[in-house]
Amino acid sequence: MSVWEVAIEPLWPYLVLIMVGFLPSEIWRALAVVLSRGMRDDSEILVWVRAVATTLLAGVVVKLLAGPTGALALVPIWGRFGALALGLGTFYLARRSVMAGVIVGEISLIGFAYWAISQ
Repeated sequence: MSVWEVAIEPLWPYLVLIMVGFLPSEIWRALAVVLSRGMRDDSEILVWVRAVATTLLAGVVVKLLAGPTGALALVPIWGRFGALALGLGTFYLARRSVMAGVIVGEISLIGFAYWAISQ
C-alpha cells in the first residue's frame, strides 16, 4: 500500500469540499474585509449589502418553512410558522436578543415536531 492509499484517499471528499465549498467563499470574505477598512457603518454600500444579506436570509427561512424536506416535513405548517412567530416574539420581548429568539424558536419547533410524531 502506498502513502496515498493509506493517508490521503479516505480524506479526498473532505479536501474537495474545502477546495470547492469553503475556499471560494472565504476569498470573497477576506477581500471584503480588506476593501471595507475605513468605511463608515452607515455608508450607502454597506446599508445595501446588509439589506441584500437580510433579504437572502429571509428567503431561505421562508423556503425552509414553506417547502421543507426531511424531518422538518413531518411538522405541520402551523407548527413551523408558529415556532417562527414564537421566536420572533421572544426576540422582541427580550430586547432584540438573537440568542433568546433562536432558543425559543428551536425549542418550540422541537416541541411541535414531537407532538406531530406522537399523533
